[in-house]
Amino acid sequence: MPQLARPGARVLAPSLVGAGNVPPTPMIPNVLSIAGTDPSGGAGIQADLKTFSALGGYGMTVVTALVAQTTTGVSAVHDVPPEFVTAQLEVLFQDVRVDAVKIGMLAAVIRAVVACLDRYRPAYVVLDPVMVAKSGDHLLASDAVATLVSEMLPAVDLVTPNLDEAAVMLGERVVTDVASMPAQAERVAALGAKRVLLKGGHLHTATSTDVLLSEEGIEVLEAARIETVNDHGTGCTLSSAVAVLRPQAEDWRSAVHRAKHYLTGALQAADQLQVGHGHGPVHHFFDMWPGADGRARS
Repeated sequence: MPQLARPGARVLAPSLVGAGNVPPTPMIPNVLSIAGTDPSGGAGIQADLKTFSALGGYGMTVVTALVAQTTTGVSAVHDVPPEFVTAQLEVLFQDVRVDAVKIGMLAAVIRAVVACLDRYRPAYVVLDPVMVAKSGDHLLASDAVATLVSEMLPAVDLVTPNLDEAAVMLGERVVTDVASMPAQAERVAALGAKRVLLKGGHLHTATSTDVLLSEEGIEVLEAARIETVNDHGTGCTLSSAVAVLRPQAEDWRSAVHRAKHYLTGALQAADQLQVGHGHGPVHHFFDMWPGADGRARS
């Protein structure tokens, strides 16, 4: 039977699949995560790879830091030397077509990653400016924040800060209400960001509200707030979902909408997992693994 393209999937041109009646094949996007690790599997490159796979992408990784963390916190960080991060990036880009990039924890390698982005110019780049873990542990040194803002922000297509991260980037107090979010997104954009997805999940509101600032203007995105302690890696998951969906979507707005919908489903199913004693992970494969009744979720 001919293989049908998923809605929104990019399709190879006929010249690339041969002449005659050979049906075009959906292109599976190759998506790269440049980030740190999480041995518990809920955040970092482990969460990114799960998200890429769940949403139809082929995942690849370049490790920037080895992080000793679990659902209860971070106990140690071992930074990968910038020259070795560069080595990983160079061999990968020289061999593999990279359709999209998600950037997470950068530690001491911001300039090495910026240089590679400038050299290879991947089509879509999403930055999750990881600064503080769910446990409250700081993952980016204060002196690196200025470098991230001045050099990394202009090099990416979308930045996805939460309210705490946006406040650090701007040097201001944390926003405490939804009404203030659009103006803060505009201030982040003024720092050099092309597009901003400001995440309001930390607010104590009835809904989970984000603000998307793009070439189409400002849009407020709302979803049901899921009551669960198992929310480890939500930021990693959302940003990597946008990255893998962007090559399959018509525009950034569509990719963000689909990514937020996916994260809501992963949060709704998070309590099915039993991982750790703190903030457990979301269920990245909620739509694939058998449910409680033994049937695959639709």
